[in-house]
Amino acid sequence: MLDSDRIVSVRAYIVPRVRTAAPALDPAGMSEEVFNWRRSKVANPMTKYPEFRDNRSAATGRDSGSTVLVQVETASGAVGVATTNGGVVAASIVELHLADMVEGESPFAHERIWDRMFRSTLAYGRKGVVMHAISAVDLAVWDLHGKIAGMPVWALLGGKTQDSLDVYATGPTASSIERLGFWGAKLPLTWGPSEGEEGFRRNVERARIARESVGDDFPLFYDCWMALDVDYAARLAAALEPLGFRWIEEPLLPDDYAGHAELRRRMPSTMMLNTGEHEYTAFGHRLLCEAGVDILQPDPNWCGGITELRRIATVAVSFGKRIIPHVGGQYAYHFLTSFPQAFVAEFPVMAGECDTIETFHTPLLVGEALPVDGKITLDDSPGFGLRLDESIRLVRPMTRDRLAEFA
Repeated sequence: MLDSDRIVSVRAYIVPRVRTAAPALDPAGMSEEVFNWRRSKVANPMTKYPEFRDNRSAATGRDSGSTVLVQVETASGAVGVATTNGGVVAASIVELHLADMVEGESPFAHERIWDRMFRSTLAYGRKGVVMHAISAVDLAVWDLHGKIAGMPVWALLGGKTQDSLDVYATGPTASSIERLGFWGAKLPLTWGPSEGEEGFRRNVERARIARESVGDDFPLFYDCWMALDVDYAARLAAALEPLGFRWIEEPLLPDDYAGHAELRRRMPSTMMLNTGEHEYTAFGHRLLCEAGVDILQPDPNWCGGITELRRIATVAVSFGKRIIPHVGGQYAYHFLTSFPQAFVAEFPVMAGECDTIETFHTPLLVGEALPVDGKITLDDSPGFGLRLDESIRLVRPMTRDRLAEFA
């Protein structure tokens, strides 16, 4: 390694949120599905508490979803960038802990850097926001490696195993997603167990309407976002099976491995059980495989980055399971393009009335590939092919110098 390639700086920023009143939503001007999606009424682990029932964003904390941008820079001035979420907490972990493990290292030493970050945070990490921080640094190092080498990350991972990826979309209306040309549609479950039998019937009725709007062969799925228990999820799967739904996703709390095994036993054999969005590292995903989960869905921005995602994929293949990363944008596309067992990728449709394809990484990062006719095709741009929009205001909430003020 040349001295000019040595990592000399690891920095973390947040994108300040503009505190303005949210525009009033007019339910008369949109479908019930879009209205609930736009106001964030989505079944979630906090649905049992009435004050959080109609707003998932409020239920997950005021800063947990804030975007964090990590920059990793070499002595020559080359910079790799990546994102995660976790707000000020994740940014502080990067600045006050992970930077010490990474600065001075080679940007080509992915396993060594990852191991230093993971082992040094074991006492308070292993899951959650610490892994978010590790993921962002890992992804930024891969981006840096690609930029120094003048190669896309998919080439660093071994080259393309397919020219393009099929893409399904997540959004409130299946018919809009089908019209946009996607491979399939994942719908957010709206009502949780605490909303009783009426909520259950409405979930099933919504699924019936979705099926009738797209025809028999268009793949449909339900995203349950950790909101259900085993009994409710088993009943829901049984009700969805005649409608041809392919899977239910993340129905249980992530750590309920025994519950996943029981649910898999009680689900129709024609439906798949998916989860893993909120699982971390290959260790946790192995437990999901052992519980009988059919498809693993690690998020590259959370699970440990590309370095750990490769290990998770090895576990999945060894158990005969499929892997579909949760969203991930460019990070997921580069991994899947190089992964021989790639199945399909995910794209969130959240713009306008949720009937328009817009970029996932903007406004912070530009340069991402967009789906065309339901497929993603990557070019040869170095790294992940993303560039920072310099017009975006960033704030560096914590540095080692600032920490000294409290010592």
